[in-house]
Amino acid sequence: MPVVIQVEHLSKYYRLGLIGGGTLREDLNRWWAKARGRPDPLLKIGDTDHGNRVGGELWALRDVSFEVREGEILGIIGRNGAGKSTLLKILSRITAPTTGLIKIKGRVGSLLEVGTGFHPELTGRENIYLNGAILGMKKAEIDRKIDEIIDFSEIGPFIDTPVKRYSSGMYVRLAFAVAAHLEPEILIVDEVLAVGDAEFQKKCLGKMGDIADGGRTVLFVSHNMQAVSRLCPKAMLLKQGAIAELGNTDDVCQSYLASRSPHQAHKIIFKDHGDHIVFFSELEMFDSLGRSANHFRADEPIRFCIRYHVDIAVSGLTLGINITDGLGGSLWAASELDCHPELFDLRRSPGDYELNIIAPGNVLRPGQYQVALGAASGGQYHHHPQDFPSFVITIEGYWRESHRFFGLGGGPIAVPMDVKAPVLLPA
Repeated sequence: MPVVIQVEHLSKYYRLGLIGGGTLREDLNRWWAKARGRPDPLLKIGDTDHGNRVGGELWALRDVSFEVREGEILGIIGRNGAGKSTLLKILSRITAPTTGLIKIKGRVGSLLEVGTGFHPELTGRENIYLNGAILGMKKAEIDRKIDEIIDFSEIGPFIDTPVKRYSSGMYVRLAFAVAAHLEPEILIVDEVLAVGDAEFQKKCLGKMGDIADGGRTVLFVSHNMQAVSRLCPKAMLLKQGAIAELGNTDDVCQSYLASRSPHQAHKIIFKDHGDHIVFFSELEMFDSLGRSANHFRADEPIRFCIRYHVDIAVSGLTLGINITDGLGGSLWAASELDCHPELFDLRRSPGDYELNIIAPGNVLRPGQYQVALGAASGGQYHHHPQDFPSFVITIEGYWRESHRFFGLGGGPIAVPMDVKAPVLLPA
């Protein structure tokens, strides 16, 4: 396949300093206050002046070189501040590089931020035509696609409403539908899919796969290792603006996960609001050595320690956890009743409680997962409203030898099985 994106020695430099307050008048007011030793006059109440207006420099990207061939899906991963968004903005011609060379063959469709390229006063339908014109498409081409775009976005009743009245989820739906259906040769997608619901995210991932199958190229930035592993055969890891690794997605993802502290303490303090019969106060995860952690070997058990408080005496109360993938799909659940059904009729007195649930090793394949906490009482189930913590299963201790040949695909569950060697049957 021919090369459609070629990047050679790309660097991006930002100067950090006083200029950039918003207007010349604001910059002059800040300068005059600083000269007199006064605090920033434009600082909001409650904010702190960190003194970061002193001149400095930041290399968001430094000597980045790579190429992408036609029909490839390249995943780009890395921590916040690694330079992922800066790279996509340069490739999308939103900002210019400081040094380096970029060669792009074909039209580029970008989805970098919610509502990028949309005019708030125009309707959804009018913005479809506007974006098509920006991509260089003729009206007849857009006419053939517009019904498909509206159906995919699932916002048909609001398509003739000004987009300034759209929610963030509606923005994302329409923006992705436009970018994916107006047939750019190269589609660039940042983490904005996190705004949509789980079902729409799965729909978008499937669409990006269809786009690549059709010979077009996709660059996909995400912190969701499950989505990157599922969609992208090839991935690039950025660290501090430079390429740390480029190659097979499973290998790159494991390098990224392994680069984080393997036994970092992982205690989550929940802050509940409102009146509750029971509420969670803390969740902590422990490895096989009893250390608080959020990274675990594939073959070691994980102990989930849940601390909660009961306000008033209650019967028929059940608490548990749900392990989910990065897209919200439930993989494994456990509750008190799994091993102690007699607890269902037990009347619990007010006070603080601790529940320990131990997940065995060699069940989940290497990857990143989330923990959801829930409680059932009186025939109703309630999950904890706060964002749930995540944990990582590393490649260490992974029992499957086949990952050397077939990668880490095949779903999140990897229970050891007794597989006999093949036997030649008699003729």
